[in-house]
Amino acid sequence: MATTEHDKGTEDARDEGAGNAVRLPRARTRGRIGFAISVFGEVLITVGLVLALFVVYSLWWTNVVADRQEQHEAAKVRQSWAKQPDGSPGPLDTGAGIGFLHVPAMGKGYEVLVKKGTSVPVLNEGVAGYYTDPAKAAMPWDTTGNFAVAAHRDGHGAKFHNIDKIKKGDPIVFEDRDTWFVYRVYAILPQTSKYDVHVIDQIPKESGVKAPGRYITLTTCTPVYTSLYRYVVWGKLVRTEKVDAKRTPPPELR
Repeated sequence: MATTEHDKGTEDARDEGAGNAVRLPRARTRGRIGFAISVFGEVLITVGLVLALFVVYSLWWTNVVADRQEQHEAAKVRQSWAKQPDGSPGPLDTGAGIGFLHVPAMGKGYEVLVKKGTSVPVLNEGVAGYYTDPAKAAMPWDTTGNFAVAAHRDGHGAKFHNIDKIKKGDPIVFEDRDTWFVYRVYAILPQTSKYDVHVIDQIPKESGVKAPGRYITLTTCTPVYTSLYRYVVWGKLVRTEKVDAKRTPPPELR
């Protein structure tokens, strides 16, 4: 039987329909894959935003909160000193803070309140803390020993963020109600194990000294934004100066 143009058109249409019938499942598959990729991409974007907000919180907002708290606590300590009568120091209030650490190399006008302990809750207040464990720190007014303190290097005030700016020969000054204790940096250890507790020994032999003396040790985490190792700075007391009525800073802080 002869085939007309109409018949050919019909057959072509059928063939095209058959092709569409074959291609439809593939199109649906591609659509599902595309949808899954789209959803996965949105999830990644959401996770990225959450992580970014967490970083902002950890590295910026915690600094703001800790700085406010430290300034409030510092003001209370100075007010309590102003109310004390002249003469010998009153009872040591380790809870409120024992005094202030001044380190010009870490910034103009740098000072931080020093409190008892180096636990996370204490250091999260934006302060420096003197060690009570694993070794007990000596106090600056003790005749010998190591006044060992720690502070965060990032987040929660980041009070020791610029510890790497300290060089040998730089002054470190501790201020209590009645006395300026002036130390001079003599040794720096840029990296050591976080389990190296000997850096805060009463005679910190890792710094090169062998005899009893009046030392200060600053410790913090390193590298920045990690807690893998510890950065250590050692100083030795060179002199003391009585605080006058105007609390005039010693020459090292002017």
